[in-house]
Amino acid sequence: MRRANVYCREVLAGILENGPAGYRFQYVPDYLHHAAGPAISLSFPKQAAAFESPSLFPFFFGLLAEGDNKALQCRILRIDEDDHFTRLLKTCAVETIGAVSVREVP
Repeated sequence: MRRANVYCREVLAGILENGPAGYRFQYVPDYLHHAAGPAISLSFPKQAAAFESPSLFPFFFGLLAEGDNKALQCRILRIDEDDHFTRLLKTCAVETIGAVSVREVP
Protein backbone atom coordinates (compact mmCIF):
# COMPACT_ATOMS: atom_id res chain seq x y z
CA MET A 1 0.00 0.00 0.00
CA ARG A 2 1.42 3.36 -1.03
CA ARG A 3 0.31 6.50 0.81
CA ALA A 4 0.40 10.23 0.32
CA ASN A 5 -0.56 13.16 2.52
CA VAL A 6 -2.91 15.61 0.85
CA TYR A 7 -2.60 19.22 1.98
CA CYS A 8 -4.99 22.11 1.46
CA ARG A 9 -3.32 25.48 1.96
CA GLU A 10 -0.43 23.71 3.73
CA VAL A 11 -2.79 22.05 6.26
CA LEU A 12 -3.00 18.25 6.27
CA ALA A 13 -6.46 17.50 4.85
CA GLY A 14 -6.39 13.78 4.15
CA ILE A 15 -4.62 10.62 3.09
CA LEU A 16 -4.57 9.22 -0.44
CA GLU A 17 -3.74 5.51 -0.73
CA ASN A 18 -2.98 3.29 -3.70
CA GLY A 19 -3.30 -0.46 -3.31
CA PRO A 20 -4.26 -3.58 -5.26
CA ALA A 21 -7.97 -2.66 -5.22
CA GLY A 22 -7.39 0.90 -6.45
CA TYR A 23 -7.40 4.27 -4.74
CA ARG A 24 -8.80 5.55 -1.47
CA PHE A 25 -9.00 9.11 -0.15
CA GLN A 26 -10.08 9.96 3.39
CA TYR A 27 -10.06 13.22 5.30
CA VAL A 28 -8.18 13.20 8.60
CA PRO A 29 -10.40 13.83 11.67
CA ASP A 30 -8.65 17.08 12.65
CA TYR A 31 -9.34 18.59 9.23
CA LEU A 32 -12.99 17.49 9.29
CA HIS A 33 -13.55 19.29 12.59
CA HIS A 34 -11.73 22.43 11.48
CA ALA A 35 -14.69 24.58 10.39
CA ALA A 36 -12.60 26.98 8.27
CA GLY A 37 -10.98 24.20 6.24
CA PRO A 38 -12.74 23.89 2.87
CA ALA A 39 -13.32 20.64 1.03
CA ILE A 40 -10.37 19.98 -1.27
CA SER A 41 -12.79 19.92 -4.24
CA LEU A 42 -16.48 19.69 -5.04
CA SER A 43 -15.99 16.01 -5.82
CA PHE A 44 -14.68 15.42 -2.27
CA PRO A 45 -17.16 17.02 0.14
CA LYS A 46 -16.02 16.95 3.75
CA GLN A 47 -17.19 13.65 5.26
CA ALA A 48 -15.83 10.99 7.57
CA ALA A 49 -16.38 8.12 5.12
CA ALA A 50 -13.62 7.29 2.65
CA PHE A 51 -13.90 7.78 -1.10
CA GLU A 52 -12.83 4.78 -3.19
CA SER A 53 -12.14 4.26 -6.88
CA PRO A 54 -10.52 1.55 -9.02
CA SER A 55 -8.59 4.29 -10.89
CA LEU A 56 -6.99 7.58 -9.86
CA PHE A 57 -9.69 10.10 -8.98
CA PRO A 58 -10.23 12.72 -11.74
CA PHE A 59 -9.46 15.54 -9.28
CA PHE A 60 -5.96 14.19 -8.59
CA PHE A 61 -5.43 13.22 -12.24
CA GLY A 62 -6.15 16.87 -13.08
CA LEU A 63 -3.12 17.95 -11.04
CA LEU A 64 -0.80 16.04 -13.39
CA ALA A 65 1.02 17.55 -16.35
CA GLU A 66 0.00 16.56 -19.87
CA GLY A 67 1.59 16.42 -23.30
CA ASP A 68 5.19 17.57 -23.66
CA ASN A 69 5.46 18.53 -19.98
CA LYS A 70 4.34 15.02 -18.96
CA ALA A 71 6.87 13.42 -21.31
CA LEU A 72 9.66 15.67 -20.02
CA GLN A 73 8.84 15.00 -16.35
CA CYS A 74 8.67 11.26 -16.93
CA ARG A 75 11.96 11.22 -18.81
CA ILE A 76 13.83 13.34 -16.26
CA LEU A 77 12.36 11.61 -13.20
CA ARG A 78 12.42 8.15 -14.83
CA ILE A 79 8.75 7.48 -14.23
CA ASP A 80 6.53 5.27 -16.37
CA GLU A 81 4.01 7.56 -18.10
CA ASP A 82 1.19 5.22 -17.00
CA ASP A 83 2.21 5.27 -13.30
CA HIS A 84 -0.08 8.11 -12.28
CA PHE A 85 0.41 7.70 -8.53
CA THR A 86 4.20 8.01 -8.75
CA ARG A 87 3.82 11.00 -11.07
CA LEU A 88 1.50 12.58 -8.49
CA LEU A 89 4.00 11.98 -5.67
CA LYS A 90 7.01 13.26 -7.60
CA THR A 91 5.46 16.34 -9.23
CA CYS A 92 2.63 17.63 -7.04
CA ALA A 93 4.38 18.41 -3.75
CA VAL A 94 4.89 22.10 -4.53
CA GLU A 95 3.70 24.69 -7.01
CA THR A 96 0.47 22.98 -7.99
CA ILE A 97 -2.48 24.77 -9.51
CA GLY A 98 -4.79 25.74 -6.66
CA ALA A 99 -4.45 25.14 -2.94
CA VAL A 100 -3.92 21.36 -2.92
CA SER A 101 -0.56 19.61 -2.80
CA VAL A 102 0.32 15.92 -2.48
CA ARG A 103 3.37 14.63 -0.62
CA GLU A 104 4.64 11.11 -0.20
CA VAL A 105 4.38 9.60 3.27
CA PRO A 106 7.96 8.64 4.24
